[in-house]
Amino acid sequence: MDVLNALAAGFGVILTPANLYYCFLGSLVGTLVGVLPGIGPLAALSLLLPFTFTLPPVASLVMLAAIFYGAMYGGSTTSILVNIPGEAASVVTCLDGHAMARQGRAGAALGMAAIGSFIAGTVSNLALTVASPVLVAVALRFGPPEYFAIMMLGFVTTLYMISGSRVKAMIMLGAGVFLSTVGMDVVNGAERFTFGSVNLSGGFDLVAVVMGLFGVSEILLNVEHLARADVFTRAIRGLLPTLRDWIDSWAAILRGSVVGFGLGVLPGGGPVTASFLSYAMERRLARRPERFGQGAIEGVAGPEAANNAAVAGSMIPLLSLGLPSNAVTALLLGALIIHGVQPGPMLMTQHPEIFWGVIASLYVGNVMLLVLNLPLIGLWVQLLRVPYRILFPCILLLTVIGTYSINHNVFDVWVMIAFGLAGYVLRRLGYELAPLVLAMVLGPLLEQALRQSLIMSGGTPAIFLTRPIAASLVSVAAVLVAVLVLRGVRVGPTDAAAPHPTLEGSR
Repeated sequence: MDVLNALAAGFGVILTPANLYYCFLGSLVGTLVGVLPGIGPLAALSLLLPFTFTLPPVASLVMLAAIFYGAMYGGSTTSILVNIPGEAASVVTCLDGHAMARQGRAGAALGMAAIGSFIAGTVSNLALTVASPVLVAVALRFGPPEYFAIMMLGFVTTLYMISGSRVKAMIMLGAGVFLSTVGMDVVNGAERFTFGSVNLSGGFDLVAVVMGLFGVSEILLNVEHLARADVFTRAIRGLLPTLRDWIDSWAAILRGSVVGFGLGVLPGGGPVTASFLSYAMERRLARRPERFGQGAIEGVAGPEAANNAAVAGSMIPLLSLGLPSNAVTALLLGALIIHGVQPGPMLMTQHPEIFWGVIASLYVGNVMLLVLNLPLIGLWVQLLRVPYRILFPCILLLTVIGTYSINHNVFDVWVMIAFGLAGYVLRRLGYELAPLVLAMVLGPLLEQALRQSLIMSGGTPAIFLTRPIAASLVSVAAVLVAVLVLRGVRVGPTDAAAPHPTLEGSR
């Protein structure tokens, strides 16, 4: 009953004209981001983050979260109509979605993608509502040693998030921790690694870094691979799936919801992994697996349900523990910190309007996206005709304006450009950028928890082994490290970056 009352209070927060407007705006922008190839939710959130700083924390988080799950909805449109995924989680939707479009069943594919996403989003939101308070109740017993241990666990699990070299991931984690130490020490006021620069005394602005790493580098990468594809031009009819489509798809939607939600909670799971695993599962369970790739509607329903359910799943560690499970939720964590909100177990008690308002917004945004996606298909098709050579200068201008508007400091613009060039080079060399951002976000919190713990223990690190919860978390982190080491010994080094599904690769 307490959960229902709290959720009702969350709906009271979100069902105001202002918050409804920002939820709708985020849903609309997120759908647009998903439809337009070459942007993606991570780059879009990086670009739009500065424009949310003048908003209250609730409106800001609601809008950013709506962009995240809105992109999952919109990504299916280009996958089905153009055979180009709007974002990486919709790569597998191309296989059967575009085949259905070529058979004259684009409407059924689009309708099932939207309705399946709505069902999965609702199911996973219910699971999020029930699971988060339970996890918070346990986490409220945390002190500084437990916070340090869980952040160390977060750093270790980051190594499971990457698809390429573990060594490169550790290098990026180390670089992120180093960058987080630049500036003034909050404990004794000493300046660290500023080299006498006043601009560096406050450290690197997180937004400028993120916009450079993801926004500018994404633009540079996409300029190399301008999308050239024919837009689907036939009339789209029959958006409501047939009874046969429902019979074929209902089990795939439910399985995709479970798989997506479970993988969303785990570090590195996220929408991309969920959609691929759901597709593989449906193909294995199908009575006629040869239909897959030829227009099997369950090959659309399952992955689209999975990637939307993964969004709600990824909110559990973010809202309950203050730990991001992927790069997008790391950005949302950074937004909380920038707004002066301390993420973690105390979020539900200190800022219940944010905690429950964001959860309630997922329900509301889910309905908005269903209404947005089906009637506006024609509009999205027209937007697909906009050449990227026209789009990218506008996006680049937004990054400069957004970065400058935060502190009105030209130095931040130069930081953004520098990190944009660095991000472009690093991505070309096979380095993933998510560990660096995660380390920059968690680094200051990790340092603070470590110092507080050592003060509590008189300088002895044994405190991390004498407190049961902290010792358990440290043990889990040690086991995960041991698994990585043993796997490396057994299968050989993983220094060669594994191919990662990207928009460019799909073209």
